[in-house]
Amino acid sequence: MASANPLEHESVTIFREYLRIPTVQPNVDYSECIRFLERQAQRLGLPLKVYYMAPGKPIAIITWVGQKSELPSILLTSHMDVVPVYLKWTHDPFFAYKDESGNIYARGAQDMKCVGIQYLETIRKYITENLKLKRTIHICFTPDEEIGSKFGMAKFVTTREFAELNIGFALDEGIATPNEVFDVYYCERTSWYLIITCTGQTGHGSILHENTAGEKLQYIINKFMNWREYEKNKLKNSDLELGDVTTINLTMINGGCQINVVPTELSVTFDIRLAIDIDIEKMKETVQEWCRNAGPGVYVKFKDNPIRLKPTKIDNSNPWWIAFKNECDKMDMKINTCIFPAGTDSKFIRNIGIPVLGFSPMNQTKTLLHDHNEFLNEKTFIRGLDIYYNIIKGLTSV
Repeated sequence: MASANPLEHESVTIFREYLRIPTVQPNVDYSECIRFLERQAQRLGLPLKVYYMAPGKPIAIITWVGQKSELPSILLTSHMDVVPVYLKWTHDPFFAYKDESGNIYARGAQDMKCVGIQYLETIRKYITENLKLKRTIHICFTPDEEIGSKFGMAKFVTTREFAELNIGFALDEGIATPNEVFDVYYCERTSWYLIITCTGQTGHGSILHENTAGEKLQYIINKFMNWREYEKNKLKNSDLELGDVTTINLTMINGGCQINVVPTELSVTFDIRLAIDIDIEKMKETVQEWCRNAGPGVYVKFKDNPIRLKPTKIDNSNPWWIAFKNECDKMDMKINTCIFPAGTDSKFIRNIGIPVLGFSPMNQTKTLLHDHNEFLNEKTFIRGLDIYYNIIKGLTSV
């Protein structure tokens, strides 16, 4: 596919076409995205397989078979969906407007449609140059990562189809950095969501009732806010990064029926991202103790079952890491190994014993994932093609 603009890099044109597909949560229609990927597979001359984890939830895999296909393969994974947008954008978030500086504005420009296209265009360059690589490469496009991947990668890793891919190593997304250093993620924190409900005496709002839900709620909130302050100070007064500490955020408070009626029930919801050194069972016991101490009629509901994630090794015992780092060193790239502060599809792959590194080649770039006016400069995107060209080739030789 030649660029409609002769001055625009062909890969940039394809990137912008992908950005114009509105795979925005919630209730995404992935059909146009799959048609786009079918065209890309045809362009590469490679087979595309689509697996449905649930109706309307496709996993698309484009495969380039290596010379030694019996060896464990490499998975290059990205997600197709993007988060919602609000009315504060300077440009239409699904137009992929490019300004005079080469900044391409679109939802998904950083998170993470850029990476999916860079994978494809890297493989296209190998094929164009008639390179013969040792290992098979699977380029994977998943649904619903932004809402937990229940019918995306979380389900896919449990299937026979995934097992047949014979994955030995995977690359997934990273985050843009505002400086010259590239962040490389070897693990992520555990997402832990919980709701605490406080019940108590109801009655007229003019009376100082005993045993009210509000008093118990205050006790609970204070416990979590004190924990939050402790983690903030730990982050502020050390060389730790965000992924190294636990974050606690109060996200919802519910209850009450009328301004002059003391509610019989109030609930509070917390979004907690546990640092990888936290003992989850001990933390559960602590929260349950807080509930008991708050008074009778206070109970906690843990949403989902948090699972401790096993980090990918970043030392000489991991040949995949050695190959990745060697290629970065050859390109004089400054890298920083760290823990991903949020959640990605990587955790589902790591949890079945496959090493994964999270990496997006976007340095000297303002971090704008999930933000208004998300953009990526075309020069950064094009440089990313060269970076992946060397890294992926190096990984296939492991």
